[in-house]
Amino acid sequence: MHKIQRYSILFIIALLGWGALHAAPGPKIQVALLLDTSNSMDGLIEQAKSQLWKVVNEFALARQNGQAPELEIALYEYGNDGLSSKSGHIRQVAPLTTDLDLISEKLFQLTTNGGEEYCGRVIQTAAKELAWSADANVLKVVFIAGNEPFSQGKVDYRSACREAIARGIIVNTIFCGDFQEGVETAWKEGADLSDGKYMNIDQNLAVVHIDAPQDSALQRLNDALNSTYVPYGREGERSKERQLEQDANAAAYGAGNVAQRSASKASAYYHNASWDLVDAVEDGSVDLDELRKEDLPEPMQNMSAAERQKFIDGQRAKRAEIREKIRRLDAERRRYVAEKEKQMSGSGALDRAIIDAVREQAAKKNFRFE
Repeated sequence: MHKIQRYSILFIIALLGWGALHAAPGPKIQVALLLDTSNSMDGLIEQAKSQLWKVVNEFALARQNGQAPELEIALYEYGNDGLSSKSGHIRQVAPLTTDLDLISEKLFQLTTNGGEEYCGRVIQTAAKELAWSADANVLKVVFIAGNEPFSQGKVDYRSACREAIARGIIVNTIFCGDFQEGVETAWKEGADLSDGKYMNIDQNLAVVHIDAPQDSALQRLNDALNSTYVPYGREGERSKERQLEQDANAAAYGAGNVAQRSASKASAYYHNASWDLVDAVEDGSVDLDELRKEDLPEPMQNMSAAERQKFIDGQRAKRAEIREKIRRLDAERRRYVAEKEKQMSGSGALDRAIIDAVREQAAKKNFRFE
């Protein structure tokens, strides 16, 4: 009898251990941006660069069963003569990644150059190349933007779109130009074939970033937030530089865009365990005691183990306090901007197209927006 009880207890313990190892993954949103970088698309690239943080902040409002999702973004360019004809004038600029500073950096590095725009091929490439989740609860979406006929190239766009939705990947199409012209050149058909949404935008629209009374305080808090990051390892210093470079890139579009980026950096999406010691220790990906001295930032190298832990704990507490202040100010700012936007004509820009489509499609995956 005792032997049976002992084996029963061991069996239960084993089951509990297996459950911990095989816990259901949390919610996730995966987005691939496929941007036409041919000569006429300078305006599109400008919109993508200037509106990234506004789009990220919209995603930060999403919840699935009460949980905030992980956000992964990938970036492709197509239709650029500077790219190899063997590749179909297509390049994966960034794979699906949670590193938002990397996506921003890559967007700012894009340049335009005339070429052939093969929509079917870039959709097929992104659907096959990227590490899409197999989980049916994950929202997997492609946004392809351009202004040439959707049917160009040897890869049939119909097959590419059907193959994508068969993998659970929704293809949204954004035509840069007149709505009816996009319909006549198969952009709407591409979206219809893959449960996506067809939209048109004015790629040359001058994007207006609304300045708000909270902007100067958010700028100061952003600077304070930066001081809590502790770079480590081989890529630490370069990644810290990238963070500051993307602050500067955001600032090029005015105080309103800096405020948008500050809000993104205060969200759960802005997580940098690959180079920041505070995030890495918090999520358990790094053990402070096991790090080599040379992998630590210089101020920490001569600290004792206890001093290192105290320093990281202090930075974490400081960051949490700053992020909370940013979130409160951002909520006030959102209300202010919403009132101002009511007085303006509707935007035909890239951010609105992406936000509207994601909200609609996320609802079908049981996402709600706060």
